[in-house]
Amino acid sequence: VQPIESLTMLATALSTLNTAQRAAVMHGGELATPAPPLLLIAGAGSGKTFTLAARVAQLLVQGADSQRILLMTFSRRAAAALEHRVGRLVHEAMGLGTQSTPPRLPWCGTFHSVGARLLRLYSQRITLANDFTVLDRADAQELMGQVRTEMGLHTSATRFPLAATCCNIYSRVVNTAQGLRALVEREYPWCDMWCEELGALFTAYGAAKLRQHVLDYDDLLLYWHTMMQEPTLAAHLGARFDHVLVDEYQDTNVLQNRIVCLLKPDGHGLVVVGDDAQAIYAFRGAEVRGILDFPQQFSPNAAVLTLEQNYRSTPQILAASNAVMAQASVRFVKDLWSLREPSAKPLLVHVEDEAAQAAWVADEVLRQREQGLALKRQAVLFRTAIHSAALELELSRRNIPFVKYGGLKFVEAAHVKDMLSLLRWAQNPRARLAGLRVARLVPGIGPAAAHQLVDAMDASATPTQALQAFVPPARASAEWANFKAIYAALTLPDAAWPQAMDIAQQWYTPHLRRLFDDARTRLADLDQLRHMASSYTSRERFLAELALDPPDASSADAGPPHRDEDYLILSTIHSAKGQEWNAVTVLNVVDGCMPSDMATGSAAEIDEERRLLYVAMTRARDHLALMVPLRFHVTQQRHHGDRHLYGAVSRFITPEVAAHFDSLSWATQRAADESLGEGPTIDVAARVPTQW
Repeated sequence: VQPIESLTMLATALSTLNTAQRAAVMHGGELATPAPPLLLIAGAGSGKTFTLAARVAQLLVQGADSQRILLMTFSRRAAAALEHRVGRLVHEAMGLGTQSTPPRLPWCGTFHSVGARLLRLYSQRITLANDFTVLDRADAQELMGQVRTEMGLHTSATRFPLAATCCNIYSRVVNTAQGLRALVEREYPWCDMWCEELGALFTAYGAAKLRQHVLDYDDLLLYWHTMMQEPTLAAHLGARFDHVLVDEYQDTNVLQNRIVCLLKPDGHGLVVVGDDAQAIYAFRGAEVRGILDFPQQFSPNAAVLTLEQNYRSTPQILAASNAVMAQASVRFVKDLWSLREPSAKPLLVHVEDEAAQAAWVADEVLRQREQGLALKRQAVLFRTAIHSAALELELSRRNIPFVKYGGLKFVEAAHVKDMLSLLRWAQNPRARLAGLRVARLVPGIGPAAAHQLVDAMDASATPTQALQAFVPPARASAEWANFKAIYAALTLPDAAWPQAMDIAQQWYTPHLRRLFDDARTRLADLDQLRHMASSYTSRERFLAELALDPPDASSADAGPPHRDEDYLILSTIHSAKGQEWNAVTVLNVVDGCMPSDMATGSAAEIDEERRLLYVAMTRARDHLALMVPLRFHVTQQRHHGDRHLYGAVSRFITPEVAAHFDSLSWATQRAADESLGEGPTIDVAARVPTQW
């Protein structure tokens, strides 16, 4: 197919684009030179993913080299969805048959997965061991705890921060690019007296990681950013890609923002997409100023285009959502609108307390179900997980199945972690945490013997040979001989993938049956893990991706979340971002809960709480209800501890915003339903048939 014909066919494929979307796709015109920088502000439900995919397809059809396109986002699933959409559009434009292989985007992934690949490629230039593996968050915390103990910090006379807190402080320092003392004084003031010791701990923690050839999640960005500080290396990395496109830019932290701008200092070939109104991850280090200040990073300033047509929600829901965001002090101005038919206003539902709130939600969920709306198309959202406790009890009492998002990760389950540790240890023989975990799975090998083994491997120039030469306790000799053969097979240079998963699972299955009563269920999880592994080209990529972006326990990757035919969705608002449902109910829209009493210390925190409510509201397609209990229980308050509060509707629901809602008092409605007024007495029993 000739390029001109392909472009014509692509134009046909993209005929559904609206004017603003088309302007974003065609930004910069022909591909003769990379286009000037572009910031695309994409409102909720405005077709952002399709527009970004169309932009990449346009580049490919014009002749861009897929190896020189860098496309980054924040989750493995989002990256896969983008690549799939691009492939489908290019297929259609090129007139390719359904049997042909869609084009791949080799550099499509999350920030952290791309960082891991680049560090592997440039490891010799930056004196980093090429066989490094990536610690998941649990292993990073365990290693921090080990170093903390080795330094004697666990025996201090006054409380020294626990390993989990130390990991959190370390992560915040890295991702916000702040000094340790400044961050601790602002966010962890009770740790201020330990700044010097924390600095020493983080230095020792870094040294331990280097000795073991491991990096943690935060190191991937830290090392990548450090690479970009060397001008020659930065220029080489930037020249590697003609086009850099970043999705969900409002979620970038300081390091990510700097990396992007250092890749393309003049901005040419750079397109970032996001929505400042959906910036809700400051607790992870995300910085909304990254997207707000992006245009001024370049000279001349980056172009700014806005997508305002919403394809999801009713005009009434959008009007209420726009009114909430209109109060924001700093933002890119936009007003979402829709061509959908007008419908009823969203509801402000006033109830007596949390018990009444739970009862109303359960009633409404069942009513919607009887009208034909499946439970799966309904969601109940909340600021923090504890807010759904009363509702969960009410749903269980009424036999309404539900799935709650934001729980245990699939890879945190003990049996899955065992398997991944075995693969990590084979990939990197100096990974102490993985080695200690796997060695203790061998019957007869206890903690002391396991430590002797990994110590011997650490001290050896050839750790795999040290493992083969290790003499275990006599009671473990037979099982150890079997394990040595398995380990040798897994460490062969030409070990096939994913067949290596079969070898590992064959060895682990008898131990799983020995260790767990519910072995049958857990074996199904391992089969699912094997299925996931088959979609990766190497063990290295598989382990890195799972450490960086683990699937939820209730995600599609981990199997069906519930055996029932249908189930209601319960979710924190943070976990709900990027999702949509026909009916959405938001719990506890009252001051103290939204905004949270623990997030009102600054104007920036209150602004983020407002954006959190906006994100919740814009998840709804047809029906939206905000719950306002007059009395509610609050836990872990900054000054007062647990208590009951008598509150009012959230400060974000001003009179101007409330005008976009219908107000409902459930107590009044219930009383009206229960009272039939004066009338004749009816002998109902006499009218009931006695035979059926």
